[in-house]
This record gives sequence, C-alpha cells and structure tokens, in this order.
Amino acid sequence: MTSESNSTAEPELVRLQKVLAKAGVASRRAAEQLIMRGRVSVDGEVVRELGTKVDPDTAVIRVDGDRVIVRDDLVYLALNKPRGMHSTMTDDRGRPCVGDLVADRTERLFHVGRLDAETEGLLLLTNDGELAHRLMHPSYEVLKTYVAEVDGVVQRGLGAQLTSGVELEDGPVKADRFRVIDSRPGRSMVEIVLHEGRKHIVRRLLDEVGHPVQRLVRTAVDDVTLGQLKPGSLRPLTRKELASLHAAVGL
Repeated sequence: MTSESNSTAEPELVRLQKVLAKAGVASRRAAEQLIMRGRVSVDGEVVRELGTKVDPDTAVIRVDGDRVIVRDDLVYLALNKPRGMHSTMTDDRGRPCVGDLVADRTERLFHVGRLDAETEGLLLLTNDGELAHRLMHPSYEVLKTYVAEVDGVVQRGLGAQLTSGVELEDGPVKADRFRVIDSRPGRSMVEIVLHEGRKHIVRRLLDEVGHPVQRLVRTAVDDVTLGQLKPGSLRPLTRKELASLHAAVGL
C-alpha cells in the first residue's frame, strides 16, 4: 500500500477505489465514500486516503470486515452435481464427471472435496488453491449440510444420540445439528449438519443408527447454499458467499 506520491515508483499499483469498483463492491464514487468513512482496510490497516494505491495481486482488502476478492484470474463456482456423476475432473473409464461441465473453460479448475457418485448436490469448484486447501482441511471444521431420505421412522432421541457421538469403525463422529424434515410410513426425510469429511460419512453414520440412506443431497457448504440451482448447472459465488468462506477458514 502506498500514497499517490509514490505511484511513479510502483506503476503496477492501482487506486483502491478503482480496485473496489472493478471487484463489484460499489461504483467508484461510492467506493470513495466507503474509504473516507473508514470501512475499508488493506492488509489489516484501515485506509481513509483516496490517493491510496494497492497491488491487486497481493493486497488483502476488506470492506466492513468482509474479504473482497479482487484478482481477475480466480474463479469460484457452485455446482449442483447430478446423481451418477463422479467428482473427478477426468475419468479414464469414460464415465460422466464434473470435468465434463467445465471442459470449455480456460481456467484449470478443481473440485473442493468430493461427493460420491450416488450423492447429489452442492460442490464447489475453484482455481484458488489456498482457499480450497483450507476448506477441505479438518482443522477448520467447515460445516456441510445434507438432506437425506432414509429408511424407517426416526424415533425421538436420535438427534441427541447423533450430536452426542456415534462410534464408527474408524473412530467416533458427531453431528453438529440434526432435525427431521418429514416422516411417513417406512421413510423419513432428515437434515444433518457435519464438519466431518471422512469418506461416505453421512451414509455410514445414518446406517449405523438404523436408518440406511436412500437418497442424499448436500444442500450447503458453510453459508453457500444450493438454492434453486438445477442439477448439472453452475453459478458464480456471490461476494457475500466468498467473504463468508474466507472468514470460515481465517483468510
């Protein structure tokens, strides 16, 4: 970060209000108002000078405490993965895979975590390696929400059992939250929230307590939700969603 008087020494730097406008935060004039009101920080320091210039490739810019992504080369997408599609970018057996949906894009994208072929729903795609690594690392305990159709009628007390912990063959697992959405003879619809990332963890957990999963949909990762996104469709993440993901993993 530097003032305008240093601009000739570092010609690669860009005015902060221009960077904010390009990132879609606000118009350039509105961005100037944000700066003057002390609502913008760069690398942890509140900025109030309109002459301030930054390096968009390295500066950590926040508005009202929320991280603003200003690099043009970074891509963040939400995908509604259809049932039967594999969470890989290529498949040597010719099976449908996530990579098929972004084959025409020039960026080298990768999926953040996996959903097994029979599980559908929200999968994040990006070329931001640092964010992806943190989202997948168990130490950050990023919450993931699933809706499952299961066999049997869920009895009172199951939620307490799941949130207290269930022992699996590879160690205990606890649900962060659990609720029954719907129940009818022989079948129930439940929502379960976990920060776990072990393979098939939702299916194994519900099977262990006597409710085998017949259909499983991931509906959210942190504050990013599936919403009305159709199977096989993609959308860019919103600025608010990106800020939330960065906050969740300490970026």
